[in-house]
Amino acid sequence: MIVRILGEGQYDVADDLLDRLNELDAAVEAAVEADHEEEFEAALAALLDGVRSVGVAHELDSLDSSDVILPPSDATILDVRSMLGDEGLIPG
Repeated sequence: MIVRILGEGQYDVADDLLDRLNELDAAVEAAVEADHEEEFEAALAALLDGVRSVGVAHELDSLDSSDVILPPSDATILDVRSMLGDEGLIPG
C-alpha cells in the first residue's frame, strides 16, 4: 500500500502492518469526534510517526498514485474532520 503524507511524500507500507496503523487512526478519529485538541495532536503525530517508522520511502520520481492520503503534521481538527471517511483516514 502506498501512503502519502501531504507535504512530505509517499511511503510503501506492507499490508500486514495496517492493523497497527488502523489502531493509531482510530485514536485520531476519536480525538476528532471528541473535539479534543491535545489528544488529536498527539494521535496525529503518532499516526504519522507510525507510517514513517514502518514504511519505506517511495521513489520520489515515481508517478504511482497513493492508496491512502494522510494530512500533514500541522493539520487542524477541522482539516482532518473534512478528510475522515466512514473508516477513518485509513480504510480497513
